[in-house]
Amino acid sequence: MKRKNRFCICLAICIFLASCPVAWAHTEEEKDVTLAPYFLIEGADPGVDHLPLKGTEVRTNINGTIADTYVTQTYANEGEHPINASYVFPASTKASVHGMKMEIGNQVVTAVIKEKEEAKQEYEEAKSEGKSASLLEEIRSNVFTMDVANIMPGDTIRIELHYTELVESSEGVCEFVFPTVVGPRYAGEVDPEDAEDGDWVESPYLEEGVSLDSSYDIMVNLSAGVPITDLSCKTHEVNVEYAKNSEAKVTLSNPQDFAGDRDFILRYQMTGEEVNSGLMLYEGEEENYFLLTMQPPKRYEPEELLPREYIFVLDVSGSMSGYPLDTAKELMRRMVSNLREQDCFNLFLFSDIVSEMSLESVAATEENMDCAAELIDMQDGGGGTELAEALKRVVATPKQPDMARNVVVITDGYIYDEEEVFDLIRGHLGESSFFSFGIGSSVNRSLMEGIADAGMGEAFIVTEEEEAEETADRFRTYIEAPILTDIQVSFDGFDVYDTEPSAIPTLFAQKPILVFGKWRGEATGNIQITGKTGSNDYTQTIDVSLSESSENHQAIRYLWARKRLNMLTAYGHARDDEKTKEEIIAIGLAHNMVTPYTSFVAVLDTIRNPEGESTDVDQPSPLPRGVSNLAIGGYQTGAEPGERWIFWMAAVVMGTGVWYGKRRKDNETD
Repeated sequence: MKRKNRFCICLAICIFLASCPVAWAHTEEEKDVTLAPYFLIEGADPGVDHLPLKGTEVRTNINGTIADTYVTQTYANEGEHPINASYVFPASTKASVHGMKMEIGNQVVTAVIKEKEEAKQEYEEAKSEGKSASLLEEIRSNVFTMDVANIMPGDTIRIELHYTELVESSEGVCEFVFPTVVGPRYAGEVDPEDAEDGDWVESPYLEEGVSLDSSYDIMVNLSAGVPITDLSCKTHEVNVEYAKNSEAKVTLSNPQDFAGDRDFILRYQMTGEEVNSGLMLYEGEEENYFLLTMQPPKRYEPEELLPREYIFVLDVSGSMSGYPLDTAKELMRRMVSNLREQDCFNLFLFSDIVSEMSLESVAATEENMDCAAELIDMQDGGGGTELAEALKRVVATPKQPDMARNVVVITDGYIYDEEEVFDLIRGHLGESSFFSFGIGSSVNRSLMEGIADAGMGEAFIVTEEEEAEETADRFRTYIEAPILTDIQVSFDGFDVYDTEPSAIPTLFAQKPILVFGKWRGEATGNIQITGKTGSNDYTQTIDVSLSESSENHQAIRYLWARKRLNMLTAYGHARDDEKTKEEIIAIGLAHNMVTPYTSFVAVLDTIRNPEGESTDVDQPSPLPRGVSNLAIGGYQTGAEPGERWIFWMAAVVMGTGVWYGKRRKDNETD
C-alpha cells in the first residue's frame, strides 16, 4: 500500500472517530444549549389546543415569469381555553409580501403596514384588551412569524397573505419554488438576550417522521404566453391539466399526503429556449419602474481555459446525518472526479470543528482524489454547524498563483449567523468566487442564494439523492465556461436611477441578465449592453421607445423593492445603522411591504375575550423530510468539543508521524 494512501486512511479513521455522534452522551442538564430548537412536548392541560394551525392553502398564478401567490392559513381552537398562536413559516427569498387579510366568521379585516415597533405595540394592546388580532413580521427575507391573539374555543380564523416574485430561469428552464417548512437553525453560543426580537431559532419541532395533523394544498395556474414544454415536479406527485399548450393547471395528486415537509418545486420550459431580451415598463402614480431582461449569447467553448483552484467546504454536522450527507458524498465524488489535470483542489470538513485535507491545495491527481473520497466516505454527521469558522479557514489558506479560485459550499444551511457569512464573503470577493450547493428537501435558501449573490457565483439546490449527478454536471458546465464577462449597461436618452444590481457579475451559463430600476420623463433613448465572450466583444442595443408601459407590469415595483431590500439588508438581515434603517422603512411603507422594520397588523374591534386570560402556544413545525433528530439534539447525542479535540490531536500526531516516516525513508533512499 502506498504511503500516501496509508496516511489518508489513518487521517480518515481519526476524523471518523472525532465526528462519531455516539462517542459520549450528555443530558440537557449537563449542557446548556442556548437558543436551540426543541421537540414539542404536549402541555399537561388537555384543554389547550397545542396544534391550532389546521390547514394551509396555496394558490399561485404565474404569467410568464412573474408569480402572484396567495397563502391562506386556517387556525382553529379545538380546545377549551382561549389561546394565542405563534407560527413560523417560510417564503421565497425573492418574494415581496404586500398584502394580508384576517377573516373571523363573516368579518374581514385588511391588515395595515406600519413600522415594526408600532405594529407590535398595537398588536399587544389588542391582545391585552381581549380583541382578536394578527401580526406578521419578517425575521429573514424568507422567514416570517405569524402571531394570532385571542383565538376563542370553537373559533376558526383565516389569514390570507399575498406576495409577488420573479421566477428566474437558468439554461432555458424556469423554476418556481414554494418553501413549506423552515428548517432548524444551529445558533452556537448565542446569548438569548442578544437574539433578535421574535427570533424563530428557539421554535419547537416535531420528531423525525412525524407530520402535522393539518392539511397542505397547493395549486399553480401557469400562463406562459407561448407553448409550455417539459413541465415537471420532482418533489410532489401532481396532476397537470392543459387548457391549451400555453396554459396549465397544476395540483397535488393526493392533498391528503402531507406536503408541508419539503419544498414544492415546479420546473417548466417555454419555447424559444429562453426568455426573450426586452424591456418592461410600468408608470406609477409617484414613480416609474422598469425591468430589463437581456438574453446572453449561447454558451461557447473557449480554446483555452485558465487553470482553476476548487475549495470544497462540506457540512458534516448533525442536521446532515443520513440522506443529506449521503447525497453530499455522491455530489462531492462527482465533482472531484471530473477535475482536470491542470486544476488543483482542497477539501474542508466542518461541523462545530473544522478540518482540512491539506494545508494547501493539491494537484487533481487520481491519488489525491481517492484520498478525498476516502475522507468523505468516513463521515457520519454530528455536532453543530459553524460555517463562518470554516470559511475563515478557507480564505486564510494560501491561494495558488495564476489560478482562479472557486469556493464551493455544500450544506443544508441550517445556521443562525448568515450575516457573518455574507460579510466574510464580500470581504474576499477579489480573491474568490463563491458557489453554494443546498442539500435537502427544505434547505435554507436565504443562505444558499445569499452566498451566491454576495460571492458573484451561482446557487444549486439538490432535493433528491438521484439529482446529485445531474447537478454536479451542471456546476461543471457553469464554472468551466463563463460566457459573458466585463458586462456594462449604459443608458442613452433614458433617464434612469436606483438601478439594481449596481454592478453586473460574470455569467457562467445561459442565464438572462436582469436589471431593475426607476425612470423619469419620457420613455425614449437606447439601452446598450456590452461585454466580452472569450476573445470577442459583445454588444446589444435596445430601443426604449419600442416598449410600452402597461398596468399588467405593476409587479415590477414590488420586484424592484425586493431586490433593493436584499442589498440593503445583507440578503435578509437587518442592518443597525440609522440611514439604512430609514431607507428600509421608507421602502416598506411606500410599497406596502413587510420588511425587517415594517410589519402587517390586523385588529378586530370587537372585544371577544373580556377576561383577558389566554395561553400562548408555539405552533410546532415538522422536521424537513430527510432531516434526522440530530438537527435538534445538539450534543445530546455526540461528544463535547473538548473531548473530540483528543481525536483531532490524534489525527494530527498520526498524520505527522506517517509524513515524517515517509520523509525519513525518502532521505535514506536518496
